[in-house]
Amino acid sequence: MAVDSQGTARSSFDLKSAQLPVMAVALRDTEVAVLTRDLAQRLADDPDFFDNDPVLIDLQHVRDSTEDIDFPKLIKALKRHRTLPVAVCGGSPAQMAAAHAAGLMPAPDAQPARAKPTAVEVREVEVIREVPVAVEVVREVPAPAPNALIVDKPLRSGQQVYARGTDLVVMAVVSYGAEVIADGNVHVYAPLRGRAVAGARGNTEARIFSTCMEPQLLSIAGNYRALETDLPKDIAGKPAQARLEGEKLVIEPMRLA
Repeated sequence: MAVDSQGTARSSFDLKSAQLPVMAVALRDTEVAVLTRDLAQRLADDPDFFDNDPVLIDLQHVRDSTEDIDFPKLIKALKRHRTLPVAVCGGSPAQMAAAHAAGLMPAPDAQPARAKPTAVEVREVEVIREVPVAVEVVREVPAPAPNALIVDKPLRSGQQVYARGTDLVVMAVVSYGAEVIADGNVHVYAPLRGRAVAGARGNTEARIFSTCMEPQLLSIAGNYRALETDLPKDIAGKPAQARLEGEKLVIEPMRLA
């Protein structure tokens, strides 16, 4: 054990609480073979959708089923798609016990994303292009919160910044592999090339702004989508914003004065 200059014993580590945004996979079938097939089909055109993302398995839709769930097989299937299953919620006592035995942490208070009628909860993004019109429509762009967390240094691959309970403003480049997270809005006044997560605690009104939109991944209130090659020419590398419109994550250009 380390000892400081005053002779007092000093611990080699600290224990602190932490918040971690996760992807929720909502099961609608207890048969893992069905899940594996549907997941492979859904991700066939986007094999890099996940990037070692932590995953919460949501059982609320199958909690009344009398069929057993093969959790070791389910975990193995999810890991094949570069996810890290870490927790489970919403199941019956028997299901939760079986999941815990397979190494998953119970998370009864978790708030997974809204469900869609498929075997796997995987969010899609609809990219909306603006149609030129005769009259220019000026949108009001929300300003950062007064107590926003401001970062003025470049973020390199592997670095992560989280603005708890407020907006995050980044004044330098967010490199590929870096991650910026905020409970409120994310503002990047530089190239955004990494991962940006707004509304990390479920705020569906949160937005992501960048003066140079080139993200690896965007997420708002649990709606994820990898975007390395999907952006149209009027958005990629240009000022743009991402927001939710119902259950769709909309990405659109911003006109700067």
